[in-house]
Amino acid sequence: MGGMLNGLLGIDTLVYYLLRALVMLIVIPFHEAAHALVSWLLGDPTAKNAGRLSLNPLRHFDPMGALCMIVAGVGWAKPVSIRPDRFRNPKVGMAVSAAAGPLANFLLAYLSMVVYKLLPILFGWYSVPELLSSFFLYMITMNISLGVFNLLPVPPFDGSRIALLFLPQKYYFKAMQYERYIMIAVLLLAVFGVLSGPLSLAENAVIGWLDAATRFIW
Repeated sequence: MGGMLNGLLGIDTLVYYLLRALVMLIVIPFHEAAHALVSWLLGDPTAKNAGRLSLNPLRHFDPMGALCMIVAGVGWAKPVSIRPDRFRNPKVGMAVSAAAGPLANFLLAYLSMVVYKLLPILFGWYSVPELLSSFFLYMITMNISLGVFNLLPVPPFDGSRIALLFLPQKYYFKAMQYERYIMIAVLLLAVFGVLSGPLSLAENAVIGWLDAATRFIW
């Protein structure tokens, strides 16, 4: 069975998807738990009470969203419930708690880049285990990809909650009525490559900033 699977997929392809799945088990819970943590710190314990202040992947995963994340590089998790009426300033609270997810991913990408750059020093320039190197490389790229994608300023992505700071509420909540359709449209645009140009530019910019911030290593 294993030989047949390797023959169909190829061992390199199989390892690629297994590594992406492993990284996803870290990346998505980190993102979602950050939303729950910040909303709790700002006065809304809804997500915490629902068990979302956790790095347990089972508390966050949507099966179809997780599969799309592994195969296509874009996906989604279970929405984190937040009650803006429990914030002292609902608009600011929503924006800050929304920004926590992408910022958590950028922080994890930064830490992963630090470790990635330390690997040649720890193992020797020509002795770094390939799987270990690939793991941290995927940690960098998938965290940045998820963070940038979620900053899109349209519902239901985190960027839309940040955009609420600059939009009249009536327009925001009108757009929220169609968030499911907007999400499907954005995912289709991403899968078919329509958004690849702008997203790649943003991701490369973040990688450049992180690389500059880790120049103290090499």
